[in-house]
Amino acid sequence: MAFRVLKEVQDGDIIFRLMDTDTGTEAVIYAWGALLNAFHIPVSGTVQNIVAGFHSVADARQQMHAGFSSAKLSPYVCRLRQGQYHFRNQLWQVNGFYLGEHAIHGLLYNAPFDPITAEADSEGARVVLAYHYPGSDPGYPFPYTLKVGWELKSDRRLTVTTTASQNGQEAIPFSDGWHPYFTLGGTIDDCALQTNTNLQVEFSNDLLPTGRLLPDTRWKAGLLLKDITLDNCFVTGNTENVYAVLSNDTIQLRIAADASYPYLQLYTPPDRRRIAIENLSAAPDTFNNGMGLVMLEPGKPLSFTTSYQISLTDPPRQSY
Repeated sequence: MAFRVLKEVQDGDIIFRLMDTDTGTEAVIYAWGALLNAFHIPVSGTVQNIVAGFHSVADARQQMHAGFSSAKLSPYVCRLRQGQYHFRNQLWQVNGFYLGEHAIHGLLYNAPFDPITAEADSEGARVVLAYHYPGSDPGYPFPYTLKVGWELKSDRRLTVTTTASQNGQEAIPFSDGWHPYFTLGGTIDDCALQTNTNLQVEFSNDLLPTGRLLPDTRWKAGLLLKDITLDNCFVTGNTENVYAVLSNDTIQLRIAADASYPYLQLYTPPDRRRIAIENLSAAPDTFNNGMGLVMLEPGKPLSFTTSYQISLTDPPRQSY
């Protein structure tokens, strides 16, 4: 395999391109936010990007709050009820970003990550980025470090591992996730989705978990997304076989996570051109409901891994 890493600097912003020249596959990683902005593959003589990303880092800075495309979710995921939670016998109120009355998507979606390593060999192309959160938000004054490692491997597989660590005096509440949007070309109404879940997290009207889990068996056999609207969280369980498969007549995207991501959030924007498939370590509002909450202990790093693999469906798949 012929793997390469290219580093670009555009207006002071660092961009990495992880390339497999044998297959023409390429992943574009921004150091700003440590986000995946593109995942290119050749399809029928053209190059297709399956990630609904940004035009540039400057565009990402300007448009991030519009949809949080590819955002790193840390130290809380999705919604945090009124931006508040109790910890150490104290009520904490985060600043963060609010949608309505609730804080959303954590504190590091716009963090300026620093490159640690960027290299390629016969096994793959990879980059590791790091950011030290200094505890600057008064509602989460707990410093910790996040390392994000992206690696492009053979078979058009892109793996990302997030490692969180802290060296304080006590354990701190923590959760992790990603917020990528995917497009296989055209509309998502022409796509099918399959996941290994039988349970949906019941939401209130403001998209916060009620504490109940609802049976939902639609997805294991696969379901055409036409006329389906989603802004829901599903339980995949603490297994080593957490997956979601998005496919149309041309492309199949398989998302496979380890047991560190037992929740899957799905969101279909009104434009129907893309779908957010979000691997989460916890349910929304975990600082309050404890669903999937982990405690990040001093000197005991936690890692979270998922991968995205693209294949071409030729001839068109008929299993849905």
